[in-house]
Amino acid sequence: MKLKFKKMHGCGNDYIYFNCVKYGEFENPNQLAMVLSRRNFSIGADGIVLICKSEVADFKMRMFNADGSEGKMCGNAIRCVAKFVCDDGMINSNSIKIETLSGVKTVLVERKNGLVVAATVNMGPVSLQPSSIPISGNFEKPLIGHELQIGEQVFKVTCVSMGNPHCVVFVNNLDDVNLFELGPKFEKSDFFVNGINTEFVEVLSSTKLAMKVWERGSGATLACGTGACAAVVAGVLNGFCELNSNVTVSLPGGELVVKRTKETVFLTGNAVLAYSGIVEI
Repeated sequence: MKLKFKKMHGCGNDYIYFNCVKYGEFENPNQLAMVLSRRNFSIGADGIVLICKSEVADFKMRMFNADGSEGKMCGNAIRCVAKFVCDDGMINSNSIKIETLSGVKTVLVERKNGLVVAATVNMGPVSLQPSSIPISGNFEKPLIGHELQIGEQVFKVTCVSMGNPHCVVFVNNLDDVNLFELGPKFEKSDFFVNGINTEFVEVLSSTKLAMKVWERGSGATLACGTGACAAVVAGVLNGFCELNSNVTVSLPGGELVVKRTKETVFLTGNAVLAYSGIVEI
């Protein structure tokens, strides 16, 4: 079986995209994600994204991590979905509604020479309730600056749900963080019932954060859109950032801009086509 695909990324957070509106959905997308995401042995990516028909929005996005698990939401991927459907003429609008497992999100695209180069996503309301993460144990109040032991170390963590679970850890020096050692320990901690995405964040100023991320199901990635949003939300909660202010989040793959308001979170970043191709399964 031969499948047409596009390799796309937002700040280096790369996925393999399939037009399932035209060609239909796959029977085993979990297995397909594991096979195609292997770097050096296949196309290589942080996962795959299926662009499907929706009964409640313009399109539906399904995303599967490199380990085959299905993710609820990806801020970088949804911008690329918007670019895909606009550039391919699947919709003639600068405002696209996309269904995800975390609800319907509205994406506003920015064009240059007729092609989408960036987009802003209304990420929707944030939940701070421990049950939305979810967390083991009987916690009723949001975990803001909560002391959590991981291995032999104690970290102050702030837990945020952006439709998917995040644990934000503020550090003094990002260069001192061993992501490949700490990331798996957080992800597999019994404290987090279904695993966790972990952001290690250094505050550079009230409008500038630097971040490394370990994504549940994918490991270390160059960027995480929902993670950048969680970092800014946590920054506001801990007094490092301000409401209604554009905060630049610097990641290994580039920069994202996040604005936290009382009602929602806005995420702005690029959307890039790396290449198109055909893969034989």
